[in-house]
Amino acid sequence: MATARKKTASKKSPARKAASKRTSGRSKDALALLRADHDEALALFRKFERSKDDGQKQELADQICKALTVHTQIEDEIFYPAIRAAHPVKDSDDILDEADVEHDGAKKLIEDIEASQAGEEKFDAMITVLSEYIKHHVKEEYDSIFPAAKKAKIDLQAMGEQLAARKEELMAGG
Repeated sequence: MATARKKTASKKSPARKAASKRTSGRSKDALALLRADHDEALALFRKFERSKDDGQKQELADQICKALTVHTQIEDEIFYPAIRAAHPVKDSDDILDEADVEHDGAKKLIEDIEASQAGEEKFDAMITVLSEYIKHHVKEEYDSIFPAAKKAKIDLQAMGEQLAARKEELMAGG
């Protein structure tokens, strides 16, 4: 019986190590960290869409707003300025200007969501519009901004560490 436990534990050990490495913000490059943030936000939106309970919707909306606020802040403070400075492609400033405008729109919508409560008129609609906004923004990042970051020859590993540290600070309330 002890042997069976040992075999099971040893079989899971590499997977656990890999999962730990994937989930550790400090081991990800910048693009992997940002993709993980996108995946988290999109998963929260899906849970919100399936929820029928106002209490759960409020909790999910709070999580969505916090995650997106932190995500946009680390992009605005660290990621986008680095790409702008590197000028990897001719149109990178236009692409980043559009991303800035999209962030501003998302921030305004987040403020409106935070000023209201689940069950109030248009609350669900605001979350739906924010979800659509974020899906569009994520697609543009994957199609244009991430390739620009790769062309910029930025140290994405070092930037990932910087993004993770700032994210941790902001999530803690700093």
